[in-house]
Amino acid sequence: MKIAAVKTVRKIDSYCINELKIPGIVLMENAALKVVENINLDKFNKFCVVCAKGNNGGDGFAVARHLLVNKKDVQVFLIGNSGGMSNDCKTNYDILTNIGVSVVNINSLNDIDILKTSILQTEVVVDAMFGTGLSRDIQGIFDSAVSLINQNSRYTVSIDAPSGFESDTGKILGNCIRADKTVTFELYKRGFLNYGADEFTGDVIVESIGIPKLAVDKFTQDDFILNHEMIKNNLKVRNKYCHKGDYGRVMIFSGSLGFTGAAYICTQGAVRSGSGLVTLCCSREIQGILSSKLVEAMTISLDEDQRVFELLKKSDALAFGPGLGSSKTTYNLLKKIVDNYEKTIVIDADGINVLQGKLDTFKNKKCKFIITPHAGEMSRITGLSVDYINQNRIEVSRKFAKDNNVVVLLKGYNTVITDGYKLAINPTGNSSMASGGMGDLLTGIIVSLAGQGYEPMKAACLGAFIHGYCGEKLSKNMYSVNASYMLDKIPFVIKELQD
Repeated sequence: MKIAAVKTVRKIDSYCINELKIPGIVLMENAALKVVENINLDKFNKFCVVCAKGNNGGDGFAVARHLLVNKKDVQVFLIGNSGGMSNDCKTNYDILTNIGVSVVNINSLNDIDILKTSILQTEVVVDAMFGTGLSRDIQGIFDSAVSLINQNSRYTVSIDAPSGFESDTGKILGNCIRADKTVTFELYKRGFLNYGADEFTGDVIVESIGIPKLAVDKFTQDDFILNHEMIKNNLKVRNKYCHKGDYGRVMIFSGSLGFTGAAYICTQGAVRSGSGLVTLCCSREIQGILSSKLVEAMTISLDEDQRVFELLKKSDALAFGPGLGSSKTTYNLLKKIVDNYEKTIVIDADGINVLQGKLDTFKNKKCKFIITPHAGEMSRITGLSVDYINQNRIEVSRKFAKDNNVVVLLKGYNTVITDGYKLAINPTGNSSMASGGMGDLLTGIIVSLAGQGYEPMKAACLGAFIHGYCGEKLSKNMYSVNASYMLDKIPFVIKELQD
């Protein structure tokens, strides 16, 4: 499922209409049919369709016609001045009036009680005022109509986007419909990804309205939302002749006194995700504890400098940071590794924190980097506020990845993964996973995949999806999900996704 900005959607529409010669009224009719398909006609019988004079209103007029054809009780409203209707909107408006439908014009506050009465008597309100076409704050009669719908509607369906919702940024333009469901077309709108957007969009359904793939591909970037099909198509099937050496030698630099859990979870995450050989590098004071717990992984003390770097030369990927501590010693170790390594390094937690003010560490290196910050860690290394990052997750992640030649996995709701050019959103996971150790586990999964030969962007995407999907599966029967339960589930989840 591709993601796009509003200007991209408009370019696609224009190309289809002007170059491919698909009449706009055909696309509008297809959109209306898709909206009706997403309304439970067996459950609902009374509808109020609220339109304005643009193309979103035209969609609404067409929806009203199809509801009437299905023998539903439909009241139709036009909010604001009827002059200057778009051509396709006028066509659908005229069809309604020609078949005897009385479209009620709400053009002043004196008329607003008529709309309120209809909303109170109806089961579903269809919001067809602005969609993605709004660029200024909602005011006047439209503001009143939005408030009436929000206060009195039992169930609201918005067409393309809730009226008042800025579809690129997720900002609210003065006032906004709080929809129970939004039926949008062809492409997932970028603003829907923002924190809090679901309070206005409700469930988002993306429907095709007959736009050819060539038109979409011509104008869209490689931005998409991960799904099961993509994961299945990219997970490698194991060859029956392979042995442990074929599935990656992975090193984990993790843990310190008081933080043995981070090292254990990260290391076991790599083991359970299919790595052939996993070695934990940790301080001598915790090595004994972890050696007794890690049955399938090896351990080595960081004091054994020569042996550590001999193993480093043989490793296919390494993870650095969970539980190491944000000290100068940690940074010096990271710098030494980066200067002497040529494959993939996954940097998390304290490995990220020690990079504050030292981003030149990434410059002119032979190795490839994946960093996995949460918003707080991203704030430390960018100097941007957490609030700004949360409001601009895609832009911040993409710029940082491109500027520093790294893959960024910005954790949180709708995890952002980008190499600065391609961008993926991971939709899996939920708040039941909000517990210590989850980030350490994600790092273990990703480094395991990198060690198995997946290139960094793909390893990060697959790892994020597997991690979140595993949590979702467990949360069906658990109030809260911790990393220990996830460790047991990972191999089964990967097999399920592969099949």
